Amino acid sequence: MEIVFFYIAAAIAILSTIRVVTNSNPVHALLSLIVSLLAVAMIFFMLGAPFAGALEVIVYAGAIMVLFVFVVMMLNLGQHTVNQEKQWMSPKAWILPSVLTAGLLAEMLYLLSQGDLHQAGYQVVDAKAVGIALFGPYLLVVELASVLLLAALVAAYHLGKRED
Repeated sequence: MEIVFFYIAAAIAILSTIRVVTNSNPVHALLSLIVSLLAVAMIFFMLGAPFAGALEVIVYAGAIMVLFVFVVMMLNLGQHTVNQEKQWMSPKAWILPSVLTAGLLAEMLYLLSQGDLHQAGYQVVDAKAVGIALFGPYLLVVELASVLLLAALVAAYHLGKRED
């Protein structure tokens, strides 16, 4: 039965990702991207990696929403843009992402109600195992990624700074 839920979550992720790429409206594309990230997090949970699934939701889905709001605030394009965003965020735009997210929620609740995942043969990857892997053999890669993110942050600051 769990394989069916895996394929449902995978289909939702694929459908949402296609909507991200093909949608010309950035707000609708963002909603679809968040549904896609939630579907991938659901797949992580089903595969026995709850830490990776939680990071997927917190870091990617949460950070992308904050980044999008931050960019809109930074640009400050005026009242015309505010009116256009209100038009884009009509209740009709939320129907498909809400239905797909409700399907993922129902899937997760069903899987959690089935009992212990250890009995089904799953091996749970916890935060300690991830930390040992990241700061053990992959320490250099983690440090290089942090330097790259710092460089991107400095570049974004200098590109977004206004010359007064």
